[in-house]
Amino acid sequence: MFDLISIGDARIDNFVHLPKAHISCTLNKERCEICFNYGDKIPIDDVKTLTAGNNNNNAIGSARLKMKTALYGNIGGDANGKMILEHLKIEGVDIRYMVVNKDVATEQSIVINYQGERTILVYHYPWDYHLPDLDKGRWVYFSSVSFSFSKTPLVPQIEQYIERVGANLVYTPGTHQLNFGVRKFPKLLSLTKVLIVNKEEAKKILGVDETKKADIKRLLSGLADLGPRMVVITDGGDGSYGFDGNKFYQIGLFPAELLEMTGAGDAYATGLIAGLFHGKDLAEAMRWGAANGAAVVEKIGPQEGLLTLNQMQERLKINSKITSKEI
Repeated sequence: MFDLISIGDARIDNFVHLPKAHISCTLNKERCEICFNYGDKIPIDDVKTLTAGNNNNNAIGSARLKMKTALYGNIGGDANGKMILEHLKIEGVDIRYMVVNKDVATEQSIVINYQGERTILVYHYPWDYHLPDLDKGRWVYFSSVSFSFSKTPLVPQIEQYIERVGANLVYTPGTHQLNFGVRKFPKLLSLTKVLIVNKEEAKKILGVDETKKADIKRLLSGLADLGPRMVVITDGGDGSYGFDGNKFYQIGLFPAELLEMTGAGDAYATGLIAGLFHGKDLAEAMRWGAANGAAVVEKIGPQEGLLTLNQMQERLKINSKITSKEI
């Protein structure tokens, strides 16, 4: 039996540090754009190529937090695909469910790092998803997949698996799931143990005007009304908010020396799941998420800073005064 099976793709991220640009924002800073001259040669400081992808990050982070973990996802049969598999094996993630597509290149992204924030150029290959015959798992993490997912039996197969084995589903919809419509899969939402989204995504799911302020409790309870038993909304510098069906919580950020933001959301979700797996309630699990997210932004890329269980316990101890408050 696995403690966690992560369902979604792995990729390669190419990290580019941009020393010069400028930011243009709306008056309320709801939308900002990174700008540089069209047609110019834009100097950069460095390029790093690292393994990445929401579910790849989650699988590796979960394994470091003492969970027996497997990953189902698609990669190409190229050198980048081999790099991903080798790194997963080194990290102790079971790769038996990974699908290697021999004549296809592994997905890659360009991650532009400017002033600590990341802007990502993403390419998704139209994978033909078919869930393998998975062993029993205690937890399932379902996140970013290609736009092609809606034309495959993937979601019904996940629903059937959850019903059959009684696993706890954590759902963090990616861009294509959000664009297709999270509410188009009511059964999946009803089977979800924990739904994790950011504030903008919460507004999009609920049809709330993204340019207007929204009461966080209404967003949390609105998402819970769709079926999930627990809901968490992350909100950048304001930390995160949670609802366990009874009480609402808020926690701020753990201290961190910000270097690069890629993977902070994946790390938060991974830490939160591990907290729940290790017997903590939602309020304490949110501390695990905040600690893991803070550790990741201190490194380049989404995986180097992911905490081990010992490191997690130490960081929680050092920051014992940072707790989830009921709101």
